[in-house]
Amino acid sequence: MTEYTRPFSELRAADEPLFGGKSAGLGELLAAEIPVPPGFGVSVAAFECFVEESGLGERIASALAEAASGELAALERAAQTIGEAIRDAPVPAAVRAEVERRYRELGGTAGGSAACNGATAKAATGAQPPVAVRSSAVGEDAAEATFAGQQESYLWVRGPEQVCTALRDCWASLYSAPAISYRLRLAGHAPRAAMGVAVQLMVDAAAAGVMFTCSPVSGDPSVVAINASWGLGLAVVGGEVTPDEYLVSKVTRELVRERLGNKTVEYVPSPDGQGAARVPVAPERAAMRCLSEDQLAALVEIARRVERYFGCHQDIEWALARDGSLWFVQSRPVTVAARRPQLVTAESALSLVMRKFGAKVD
Repeated sequence: MTEYTRPFSELRAADEPLFGGKSAGLGELLAAEIPVPPGFGVSVAAFECFVEESGLGERIASALAEAASGELAALERAAQTIGEAIRDAPVPAAVRAEVERRYRELGGTAGGSAACNGATAKAATGAQPPVAVRSSAVGEDAAEATFAGQQESYLWVRGPEQVCTALRDCWASLYSAPAISYRLRLAGHAPRAAMGVAVQLMVDAAAAGVMFTCSPVSGDPSVVAINASWGLGLAVVGGEVTPDEYLVSKVTRELVRERLGNKTVEYVPSPDGQGAARVPVAPERAAMRCLSEDQLAALVEIARRVERYFGCHQDIEWALARDGSLWFVQSRPVTVAARRPQLVTAESALSLVMRKFGAKVD
């Protein structure tokens, strides 16, 4: 029987070809006893079933052939053609049934949901919990390639119908113009175009960010570099805020450097419960540090544990829930900074990784 979904707790690195890098990585974080919001992976087989049942194979191949020149107009036409075809096609009944079952199970994990959402009581329980639906492409964390920011994520998605819509949108992003172009540039080194999807309970974040277990600028392995902003990470994606930057010694736990950003806006759950809303931050709060000394210490300790578990430098996405609990939603090897140090500044390194927070916003 074809497996279309699997809980993160049952996934490991060896499952990356079947469920994509993001879902497999979350399974490994759980194995390392790192706090990860509950969720499940949707398999590559689900995407392949969708393509086959919808008869989209030839249409996708034809559109990609027309884009082979790499010209921008051709890439955009191919992306539009494939995207429209994917979004118009129904999710196969067998896939939908499994996704809906797993989603209903998440609605029953009141304890985990309550912890993830902090003070958002209305989101903590019920049959339609808020989830993030995130692309989990095969090969996205490969040493010779990174697809960070090239596929989509959708935040604060509620209800099985909206989850299935976001699922199709993630599949469509496998054929975005940047993703098609990137695979063309990689030529024979590109991983196969295959998409898993991660569905995960949302964290109602008071603050969120990313941390490197080495300096993204110099590669110094003795420090943890942490970036943080209020609310969800979306304000950083569009360059709408300058996040706080902290550099902490792994050895002494001393705060080596701190630079507070001007965080004038934040993204919070939309009042209607679907998507995220952009709201202003009061001037006095905009200049405040996002993280306390204790919270920085907790992040550094997790960073050390994650690096030790994986055996290499990691960049890690984290979220601080409104009840003060820390949650971790992705970890991947630090590869781009190490290979292309001449391209990495403090700002460009942050921008590169924070693109992974990208999401459609209502």
